[in-house]
Amino acid sequence: MHPFEQHLTQPRGRGPVPDGAFVGSAGGSACGDVVRIAVSVDDAALITVTFDAEGCGATLAAASACAELTEGKNVLEAARVSSAAIAAELGGLSPGKLHAADLAADALHRALAHAAASGTHLALPNRDRILVGLSGGVDSAVAAYLCAQDGHDVVAVTLKLWADQEGDGERSCCSPQAVLTARGVAHSLGLPHLTLDLEDSFRTAVVDDYLSEHAAGRTPNPCVRCNGFVRFDAMLALADRLGASALATGHYARIADDGDGPLLTRAADPRKDQTYMLAGLRPEALRRIRFPLGDLTKPQVREIARGARLAVADKRESQDLCFLAGTSRERFLARHAQIGDAPGDVVDTAGRVLGTHAGHHRYTVGQRKGLGVAAGEPLYVVSKDAGTNQVVVGPRTQLATHAVPLTGTVLHRADTRVNRVKLRYRSEPVPCRVVGAEILLEEPTTGVAPGQTACLMDGDRVVGHAVIAA
Repeated sequence: MHPFEQHLTQPRGRGPVPDGAFVGSAGGSACGDVVRIAVSVDDAALITVTFDAEGCGATLAAASACAELTEGKNVLEAARVSSAAIAAELGGLSPGKLHAADLAADALHRALAHAAASGTHLALPNRDRILVGLSGGVDSAVAAYLCAQDGHDVVAVTLKLWADQEGDGERSCCSPQAVLTARGVAHSLGLPHLTLDLEDSFRTAVVDDYLSEHAAGRTPNPCVRCNGFVRFDAMLALADRLGASALATGHYARIADDGDGPLLTRAADPRKDQTYMLAGLRPEALRRIRFPLGDLTKPQVREIARGARLAVADKRESQDLCFLAGTSRERFLARHAQIGDAPGDVVDTAGRVLGTHAGHHRYTVGQRKGLGVAAGEPLYVVSKDAGTNQVVVGPRTQLATHAVPLTGTVLHRADTRVNRVKLRYRSEPVPCRVVGAEILLEEPTTGVAPGQTACLMDGDRVVGHAVIAA
């Protein structure tokens, strides 16, 4: 009997959800097919796999094949099962029926995602195992490839942080669409793939802070908060449950030990350096983190991806915050925090009214364009006052400052070690010294915005971080 007919007429594992099982469902395709996969995990193995399916015969057969492929296998073996493997188990599927294998695979991986987030022990310890954060872009794909080439037992994980019907999931690094792309990359490399759904913690720790900071007239750094409080902690905890010794990501950064422990260090390619966005990482976490791209340039990474025939080798980079992909900051604030257009005055530093604005949240310190004020010289946003809803503007000279007040300072070394500070992601570090609760700059700097991160450095090493105060 042909494998397809066998699974269709004698399905494996069709039945109810076992007690305590992890369940994943997928469906909603044009023909209305739905698949449910339930897995019971014990001692890092799928001891029971059951399914139910509604729709065409191919859907039922694919779900049965998925159960056949995974029951009794360990979690990492199951995490390697792709839609192509399910189709092959059925002896092949016509193009019109491949969606059935896609649904079965998606249901399986959603069930495994619940297991990954549950705190359940997922694999025996392996010193060579390394967990790699896979976003669906070229950088993380090359990081995973390089780790595998180095002989590591690589497991890939993708974080689902945000889903928004008004957004563009194809341009986001952590959307449901990104999960599917990353899973495809992992399976093309023969790697097991897991998903962690962190949307609730991401909303609480990152998005809610972003909304409240804008309402208060400040300009926050959500990526710094995400890396420091959500993303890396969750992946390191998963690495523990997988018995992995380390975590790797595709960030452009390096780690160096100064004799007192590891410190984040600028990447070899200054144009791609991401240490600013990683400044919130704790030194104890750095002991287990690896950055395979730290000594590479972006063109070199692209070339490695092409040589490895990775499908994402030429994928365009997203320049948006993950939750703003496909929408605007103003639209996002209006929808999620009811921060809408509230007209107010545009004033100079002497308090003279020069015009009106449509909402202080539309502006940031240092901004020049879009002020809607005519003057004999270029004007910039010097400050904002959320209480009075005023935007204060002035010439560029009024932006310059030698002193930057700080709040929430975290130092990993003595403050006397701080000799440079990076005040914006795209800016170069400025020579400085720390005096009390502020930084004194050796040269005047413009566009210092309250709410932004101050990355405190000793040469090229990150020795602390803080938030710029008003």
